[in-house]
Amino acid sequence: MIQSSNYKEALNHSIFEIVAQAAQKLGVEAYVIGGFVRDYILQRDSKKDIDIVAVGSGIDLALEVSELLPNKPKVQVFKNYGTAMLRFNDIDIEFVGARKESYRADSRNPLVENGTLQDDQNRRDFTINAMAFSLNTENFGDLVDPFNGMIDLQNKVIRTPLDPDITYSDDPLRMMRAIRFATQLNFTIETNSLDAITKNAERIKIISGERIVDELNKILLTVKPSVGFLLLYKTGLLPLILPEITALNNVEEVEGHTHKNNFYHTLEVVDNICVNTDDLWLRWSALLHDIGKAPTKKFNKRNGWTFHGHEFLGSKMVKRIFQRLHMPLNHKMRFVQKMVAMSSRPIVIAEDTVTDSAVRRLVFDAGEDVENLLTLCEADITTKNQKKFQKYHNNFKIVRQKIVEVEERDHVRNFQPPITGEEIMTIFNLGPSREIGQIKDAIKEAILEGEIANEYQDAYSFMIKKAESLGLKPANQKL
Repeated sequence: MIQSSNYKEALNHSIFEIVAQAAQKLGVEAYVIGGFVRDYILQRDSKKDIDIVAVGSGIDLALEVSELLPNKPKVQVFKNYGTAMLRFNDIDIEFVGARKESYRADSRNPLVENGTLQDDQNRRDFTINAMAFSLNTENFGDLVDPFNGMIDLQNKVIRTPLDPDITYSDDPLRMMRAIRFATQLNFTIETNSLDAITKNAERIKIISGERIVDELNKILLTVKPSVGFLLLYKTGLLPLILPEITALNNVEEVEGHTHKNNFYHTLEVVDNICVNTDDLWLRWSALLHDIGKAPTKKFNKRNGWTFHGHEFLGSKMVKRIFQRLHMPLNHKMRFVQKMVAMSSRPIVIAEDTVTDSAVRRLVFDAGEDVENLLTLCEADITTKNQKKFQKYHNNFKIVRQKIVEVEERDHVRNFQPPITGEEIMTIFNLGPSREIGQIKDAIKEAILEGEIANEYQDAYSFMIKKAESLGLKPANQKL
């Protein structure tokens, strides 16, 4: 962490000098504020965006900066919010006028009026995001830190500049942001602030699904998402956002039989998968892979606790969650559904002798996603029994090797039948009919079972025999 009272070295990019020139020309004060300042002090890779606050018109400052830049980049103006944005050398620069804010109970959109720099810092979500670097000639690079954000950075604390109860009630999305920053930075949320999140949890209902999902995605993309999801659970936010996940935190005992806690198991699976993939949607698959277990849980004396069909039901629940949270209802959702629906398949294979036919069916059903499915299923191994743990992982190595061998030999990934339905109709002089489907399915099953090779001649010979069993002969032969 860099500690100083002046940070000129942080402002060596040409854009800061140009903003300073534009501000001086307009006679306004200008400051870099927020994430750029925080990340520079933490020596953390910053996002490629910069927030500039002007004590005056942020829009006028943006327009003046554009005039001074090469090629005069286009300025996007958002008059309703009093903000403007331009892009320069792959950097997004947002300009806003310093302002005071007040809120209505039913909205996170504030009533805004012009204010001072301190007014603007008062409205910031956390002390670590309220720090600013001056871009003014008389004190260029000076740190302006009215809420001791530097001390909170040193102590790794998330704290609100003003009363947290008001801060979170005014804009409930800040509760999600507090938890996200704590997870990303490995910081602790200050006690009063954490209590205020719990107190105001119900206020999250006024926030749109898109905003909530944006924060959930950022939590899922951290090194250890379980930190964030446990905070969401403990503060009462998770039951309001993803009740399907909290429903898993219910361990029952009947006649001395208990089942594992599928909530904590799920969080462990999510952390496990993050070691091996940055794919957001595969991480979502890990989070949702067991959601069907709560509604399918049953007990009987013979088998104890069962969760029959939880994968199928879970894949159906995925769509409802995506719809409710306004998540994309496209190939991303279908990928998560597929992973949830197939989440137990490789595990079942790995429990027993790994047969070629089982592997062929796995590759046939998973297609191009088979590697992602195996990554999910390996993350799903959370047993603390080292012998079992090692056995599963060893078996998964065998499954992976079998996949390579089977794919080289049988080519069942993205399977295309050696003989098409059109060919079968031509050979037997038939129109579309049940028999055509039966023959096609029989060829596919024979290939997957290893009875015939996935090539034309074997499939043709098999087709003739199958057709005979249905009372059919090629068109050039008489019955």
